Amino acid sequence: MGKLAGIIKIEGTLDGLTFYKSQDGYMVRTKGGVSKKRIMTDPAFARTRENLSEFALNAKSGKLIRDATGVILNRAKDPKLSSRMLQLMNTIKNFDAVSARGKRNVAAGIASEEGKQLLKGFDFNIKAPLASVLQASFTVATDTGTIAITDFIPLEQLSTPNNATHVSFRSAFINLNLATGLFDKSYSPISNVLLDQNLITVNLTPEQVPAGSGIQLYLLLIEFYQDVNGIQYPLRSGNYNALNLVEIL
Repeated sequence: MGKLAGIIKIEGTLDGLTFYKSQDGYMVRTKGGVSKKRIMTDPAFARTRENLSEFALNAKSGKLIRDATGVILNRAKDPKLSSRMLQLMNTIKNFDAVSARGKRNVAAGIASEEGKQLLKGFDFNIKAPLASVLQASFTVATDTGTIAITDFIPLEQLSTPNNATHVSFRSAFINLNLATGLFDKSYSPISNVLLDQNLITVNLTPEQVPAGSGIQLYLLLIEFYQDVNGIQYPLRSGNYNALNLVEIL
């Protein structure tokens, strides 16, 4: 292990060398380092094992949320969704006030109001945040999952991509138990409208209330299309589509 001299300050791995910052400054070590066996058995690495255990639990929770979201996730997601969600799960885990180190988890953290507020408003497609796509207010009826956008003028209250002629709205109502891994979901019918100046109301009511004893998630999906000779085509693989977790109970 050596200490870097000069003004270069980087962290990460490059050509078999790992650069990192310690209390002694910026350090460098060769690839390899401590063996997995030592990390898993040496008492000196107890904290590391606890962190690894919680990291695995957080990753599982993030995957559960994505799995529970179902088919609509394929309509609006970015390449870094998994890593962004994992980072968020790591933060929510910190609100677990009952579990010991190494066992803190998202299921307990999300039970707090602070944990819920962190997840509320999450954009599954960072390229198209809901707040930048939709400039209209909406309501969420948490008993039925209905999302309503009233007094809505599509062409004025949407940031529309070039060549888009139509927009579709769909909602999802999910019951997810992060402790057991069980979930149930229900989608609304798709509401497809012309991008024009007409004043309309969009009501999105899921077909049923999902069963379960977990948290309740309410999602809104917005997709853009181009009409060519009566056929609507999605625009650029969904890069402009928004999917947002608008409410959580």
